[in-house]
Amino acid sequence: MKILVALKQVPARDLPVESSGAWIDESALQYEMNEPDAYALEAALQMKEASGGEVIALSAGPARVQTALREALAKGADRAIHIQAEGEAARGTDPSINARLLEVAVREEQPHLVLTGLQSDDTGSGQTGVILAARLGWPHATLVVAIEPGDGAVRVKRELEGGWYQHVTLPVPAVLTIQSGISRLRYATLMGIKRAKTKEIRVVEPPAEALAGGGLCLAGLAEPRRQKQTQFLEGRPAEQAAQLVEKLRFEARVL
Repeated sequence: MKILVALKQVPARDLPVESSGAWIDESALQYEMNEPDAYALEAALQMKEASGGEVIALSAGPARVQTALREALAKGADRAIHIQAEGEAARGTDPSINARLLEVAVREEQPHLVLTGLQSDDTGSGQTGVILAARLGWPHATLVVAIEPGDGAVRVKRELEGGWYQHVTLPVPAVLTIQSGISRLRYATLMGIKRAKTKEIRVVEPPAEALAGGGLCLAGLAEPRRQKQTQFLEGRPAEQAAQLVEKLRFEARVL
């Protein structure tokens, strides 16, 4: 079975916002593989180990995304594809653009399965995999926590609300978005890191229409307001007690 895993490279947490509020300050950012996508990669590697086949890591973005692809190769992916994207498309904020970029490689490779993480750690839209499936005309399932490949089909277990689960059988090819925590993530071994240096990362130039603007417009970003704060009460103990009662009654509204 040929499995293509879509990986996104995201900024590390604690993101500073530009003074204009238009985007994050990228001057001192460090990037890492999106954690939900790491679970999709782990699911693909486990299927390969159980039934054979090929795992291909795929990522769209600037040259730096090859770091995430090398990590996937070190963990056991057979080869990787880098869809080049710069500027607004490289930010990955519009899931429709993300899906169009991934579609370029999916149509060329024609895998049996495409796996993505449930959502990305930066924008958290959770839509890229679903939009990709719609563009391909393939069946899809979200919140997948277990996968059983079969003959011309795949049976998946989906997590629903309230502790309920749903079992669905889909014909292949299909797109699956994987729930985080589906299994324990593996580390890249020293031998895996050495082998990754010799594995192929094919660079693909997407067509102009794949880079065209999408339907999502980012109005702005703002750092979250800090809700907790410390206040020092001054004066004699009786005055401090009176101030405290007033704040509890009129500000905290707990009296």
